[in-house]
Amino acid sequence: MDKGRYALPLATVDRFVRAVHVTPMPRAPGIVLGAIDVQGHVLPVFNIRRRFGLPERAIDPADHFLIAHTARRTVVLVIDAAQGVFERPATAVTEAANIAPDVEHIRGVIQLDDGLVLIHDLEHFLSPDEARVLDEAMSQRISHAD
Repeated sequence: MDKGRYALPLATVDRFVRAVHVTPMPRAPGIVLGAIDVQGHVLPVFNIRRRFGLPERAIDPADHFLIAHTARRTVVLVIDAAQGVFERPATAVTEAANIAPDVEHIRGVIQLDDGLVLIHDLEHFLSPDEARVLDEAMSQRISHAD
């Protein structure tokens, strides 16, 4: 995204797909752009630019969606591009608590030859209040679809 590089643990990533139209979700937290249908499943689309304080922009047809999962739900992240899979030993990760202990959605940082990569923790991407509001919005959306 922009000039920063972000990563997720590989075990949380399901797949990448081309960006599609996102349907707005009334009453969803501000971090949620809306929802998309992926093979019959309605999934929330997170606005990670908003979470990271990056300039907002419209979804471009060249963008991709990264579909990933947490213990509670499957989610979609809008990404500019996927740069591949990087395998590093756990000892190569600097724990976020050593750098920014108050930033719960960052798990750690890896130093590559050409810069840093922030590793995110999707389990803490939403605050407890945001998760509750999203659950309510998703259940309301599903009940309106019946």
